[in-house]
Amino acid sequence: MKIDSIDHVVLTVKDMSATCEFYSKVLGMEIVTFGEGRKALSFGSQKINLQQVGRENTLVADKPTPGSADICFVTSLSLGDVMTHLNSCGVKLIGGPVERNGARGLMMSVYFRDPDMNLIEVSNYTLT
Repeated sequence: MKIDSIDHVVLTVKDMSATCEFYSKVLGMEIVTFGEGRKALSFGSQKINLQQVGRENTLVADKPTPGSADICFVTSLSLGDVMTHLNSCGVKLIGGPVERNGARGLMMSVYFRDPDMNLIEVSNYTLT
């Protein structure tokens, strides 16, 4: 077996509209409708499928729970620009900027929470 990449992950959410608005406004993701009206957040060549708590499909995690995710997104923007944008969106930082070890090496990260209280990390590999 050899895994090449992640295609998608799934977040269980309390409020589909609030989640879609947050990820599109704050993180610039595209809201996609697929299947039988399901929603996803698309960015680059990846996506995050969304499932409403209590309305999960049959093939789900054992305990799908809003607020249990810890996700790191990579940006090419400076963290200064990221923090300015987050502030303009009313998003409160809960950590950073701080140096971290990512999949490709050292990066600088900031942390905040989405509407379900998932921990969101936005990182830049340019340490300047």
